[in-house]
This record gives sequence, structure tokens and C-alpha cells, in this order.
Amino acid sequence: MKKLLTLGFALASVMASAQAFNGKGDQKFQVGANIQDRGTGIMATYDYGIGENMSIGVQSNYILGTHRFYDGADFYEKFDLKARFNANIGSVMKLPTELDIYPGLDLGLHNFGGHVGARYFFSDGFGLFTEVGFAIASYDNHLVGPEHLNNQFQWNIGVSFNL
Repeated sequence: MKKLLTLGFALASVMASAQAFNGKGDQKFQVGANIQDRGTGIMATYDYGIGENMSIGVQSNYILGTHRFYDGADFYEKFDLKARFNANIGSVMKLPTELDIYPGLDLGLHNFGGHVGARYFFSDGFGLFTEVGFAIASYDNHLVGPEHLNNQFQWNIGVSFNL
């Protein structure tokens, strides 16, 4: 019983110190799965806090397993790189410090888009995130075949780290 009580206090102290967004100077790295129609891949983001509730960053996606739908998809159609801006509004919404909600905009190789995400930190350095992304304006109005990759609704899920 004593060990269980000690473990409970240790977990509570770790949970109490977890903070999803710390404002200016905060750094986050996220890695996870990118799921979209006719393609699933890997993704990574890096965000840097530039203000109390704002961050900028970069995101990269690479879609795997497209041969079942798009036999001729090349690297450029599978790969995307985006600059991103987030409004980290967890504190504005008076959410617990372990939770952050962040709508944002991104400018990528394939389109101008938006995203809405949430991250929850279990400790000071480790958490989980989920994010949905969508194209607002594509650079090409006549997308054909694999050009739809990275130009459509996508769902990201994975782990988040404080740096």
C-alpha cells in the first residue's frame, strides 16, 4: 500500500507540472501518422512560441503506400513541406495547463490551408496530439490522380515532445 501511495503522489506531481504551451520561447516537436484518402504516411512538426498565445513552425508529410491507387505517384506528389502559424488558445479558453487547442494556417508546397489541433501532456516532456488539416486554396484548380494527395482533408495523430 505504501508503494502504491508513493507512486500515486509521484504521478500527481508529474501531471501537475505538465504544461501544453508555455508562451514565447516554447518549443514543441511532434511526430505521428498522417491519414488521408488513398494514402497514409508519416508527419512531423516543429513549433516555436513567438508570443503568449502564438507560435510559428514547420510541418513535413510523406505519404506511403500510394501504389494501390496511384501507380505513378512521384516524390513531389507524396511529399509536402509547410510553414505554419498557430493560435494556442488553451489558456484563453481557461483549459487545464496540460491541454492546448490550436487552430492555425499553413502555407505549403501544394496549397494554402488550415488546421485545428489539440495536445495533452502527461509529463513536462511527453504528450499526445491530434490534428485535422484541410486545403483552403490549391495552387492548381484541376487536380488529377495523385495530385489530390496533400490537397485534401487529413488527420494527424501521434506524440508530442517539449524541447
